[in-house]
Amino acid sequence: MAFEPSKGYQALRRGRFSEAGALYFLTFCTAGRNMGLTEVTIAHAVQQEWRAMSLGGVWILRCGTVMPDHVHLLVELGAKLPLSRTIARLKARTAASLRKAGLSWQAGYYDHRVRPQEDILPYFLYTYLNPYRAKLVRVGTEWPWFTCESADRKWFLPMLDHGLPEPAWLADLP
Repeated sequence: MAFEPSKGYQALRRGRFSEAGALYFLTFCTAGRNMGLTEVTIAHAVQQEWRAMSLGGVWILRCGTVMPDHVHLLVELGAKLPLSRTIARLKARTAASLRKAGLSWQAGYYDHRVRPQEDILPYFLYTYLNPYRAKLVRVGTEWPWFTCESADRKWFLPMLDHGLPEPAWLADLP
C-alpha cells in the first residue's frame, strides 16, 4: 500500500473542531510512552495545572486521572482558548517537572467531542477504572491520581461500591 500524505495524523487534525462549552474526552501521552507520570512531584504538577486551568476559566474539569505514561481528562472547554492551545498550555506548564525525571510529552493528543445527547457515565467509568484495569491498584484501594470535581462527585461516586469499582466492571472492560 502506497503512502498517502492526505491520510494519517495530519488528516485527523484537519477535522478537529474546537467549541467553547463542548465536552471533550482527552488523552495525551509521554514521548515513547515512557513511565513516570505517577511519580509524586510530576503527578502533583499535572493535577495542579489542570486545576489552575479550571480556576482560570480555560475549562471545567469534570474528571481526570494520571496514569504512569498518559493522562485522561473529561473537560468542558471554556471560551478563553481553543482546544489545541489548552493542551499546549498544560504540556508547556508541566514540561519542566517531566524533564527533571527524563520525560517529555508526546506530540499531539487524542480528543473526542462528546455529543450533547451522549451519556457521560462511560467516560467517568473509563477514566476512574483505567488504573484498576491496568492492575496498578487492587480493588479496595483508591487510586491517588484520580480527580472528580465536587458537583460530579456527588452523583458519580455513589454509583460505585463505597467509592471503589465493583470487580464485575473490571471483567467486562476491554
